[in-house]
Amino acid sequence: MEGTESRSGTSSVVADWSLVFWTLCSVLLPVLITLWCSFQRSRRRVLIQDIFRKSKHDWHYTDLFGQPSYCCVCTQHILQGAFCNCCGLRVSEGCLKKADQLFLCKEIMMRSNGGAHSSMPHHWIRGNVPLCSCCMICKQQCGTQPKLCDYRCAWCQCTVHDECMMDCLKTEECTFGEFRDLIIPPYYLSTINQIRKEKRSNYEKVVPFCRKHWMPVIILANTRSGNNMGETLLGEFKILLNPVQVFDLSKIAPAKALQLCTMLPCNTVRVLVCGGDGTVGWVLDAIDEMKIKGQERYIPQVAILPLGTGNDLSNTLGWGAGYAGEVPVEQILRNVMEADGVKLDRWKVQVTNKGYYNLRKPKVFTMNNYFSIGPDALMALNFHAHREKTPSLFSSRIINKAVYFFYGTKDCLVQECKDLNKKVELELDGERIELPNLEGIIVLNIGYWGGGCRLWEGMGDEPYPLARHDDGLLEVVGVHGSFHCAQIQVKLANPVRLGQAHTVRLILKSSKMPMQVDGEPWAQGPCTVTITHKTHALMLYHSGEQTDDDASSVSEQDPAREQTDEDV
Repeated sequence: MEGTESRSGTSSVVADWSLVFWTLCSVLLPVLITLWCSFQRSRRRVLIQDIFRKSKHDWHYTDLFGQPSYCCVCTQHILQGAFCNCCGLRVSEGCLKKADQLFLCKEIMMRSNGGAHSSMPHHWIRGNVPLCSCCMICKQQCGTQPKLCDYRCAWCQCTVHDECMMDCLKTEECTFGEFRDLIIPPYYLSTINQIRKEKRSNYEKVVPFCRKHWMPVIILANTRSGNNMGETLLGEFKILLNPVQVFDLSKIAPAKALQLCTMLPCNTVRVLVCGGDGTVGWVLDAIDEMKIKGQERYIPQVAILPLGTGNDLSNTLGWGAGYAGEVPVEQILRNVMEADGVKLDRWKVQVTNKGYYNLRKPKVFTMNNYFSIGPDALMALNFHAHREKTPSLFSSRIINKAVYFFYGTKDCLVQECKDLNKKVELELDGERIELPNLEGIIVLNIGYWGGGCRLWEGMGDEPYPLARHDDGLLEVVGVHGSFHCAQIQVKLANPVRLGQAHTVRLILKSSKMPMQVDGEPWAQGPCTVTITHKTHALMLYHSGEQTDDDASSVSEQDPAREQTDEDV
């Protein structure tokens, strides 16, 4: 009996330990497998980044290609791998090193062989041709077979079937395709480099293709703007243009990028700024620096691709209220080529603090869009403070506008800016203006305000002259509060129009009030704000599709704009 009890006790202990063992295995094994996979993944990522860093290609890794893709080395179908942002090569992870050895990327500058070049052959890339592309020889569709097939030129974007590819095509001169008037050819840069070595500066004589209408474009993209589309756009523009023309403003300042203009013929360059109104102002400030350096003859004309939240300047110049990828990059470049030159007034905003012992220098801003004091500046200030704390939350244009709406609703209840008319004095061209009961004052340079509202014209029920961005005049309006601003934006109310002027002076007598210049807000104590004309900027106006709200106003501005084009 005792032996039986001892055996049963031993078996129960063994069963208990067995249960513990298998429990530990079931818990630890997945953890160990996860840790091993994580280690391998990080090790693989380090190896890939090392290859990317040493490569002449502009590789980017993706976990899933957006269209059926085939490796250019092993010809196998791949779901994930690397692609070159410049020439368009696509390879699997295991073929990266071979791809670097076998395929050259697009040259930004031709190697000098002792003589000047005026042409270059096609740069053919096999496979992964764009959908719905046609063969330049037989005019039939390319890329229809489920395998690595057909060729595409990385410069002119022409495609050709495998069976249509002839030896003569491999050495044929590339015309650079539809966007040849925008591309800076590699042989042009090599020629300019040779001229600089010889200490000459007659760049105007080195015009590629002997074309009269060559207008090279420089792309300046802010990858941190609005809806974070900048990274994708950078790659698409590098495919269509010379990669040397495309700059990421998160890695290089506009002032440095714009020095490329000094290597190009005078008065020919166009700049496309991909970002919000703040990014545009940053670029225009860099252009003003070029004027100070004596580089005025190299000043470019500026177009806008709106990636920000408000985009009022972009809307005023006909480039739209926001871009979300609905227009192909090719069409954007066509719009830049067809755009007309206009002038934009830029204003100096000087803020002088009051005080008996005020030894500080006045704060000086440059204004392109508008200056304001009151509820809309308060919303911008709260938004800015919130974004500084948690920048990762503000990656979407919709989220940004929702936060603005929240702070606007809050101000409707709190009314932090009430009785503004008792706290400030307003002078227009030296004449004192009697203010009604207001909470905010807005000084406008452009037609749009608050993300697409034509503030000065309002509902259009009274005959007011249209706001212009090139007449040397500022429009000054007042608002009764955040709720009034909302009514104006949905066309249920008009602003309080205070007048137009060449010079605006505003005196804040007491207390601290929120102010903003082009979306840059701050809290300001007693001071004097003086707004005077500073300079003009050369912009590009796109007369494309217009909304019903602004079609009539634009049509009335066109005659004057055409006269401005002649001046430019």
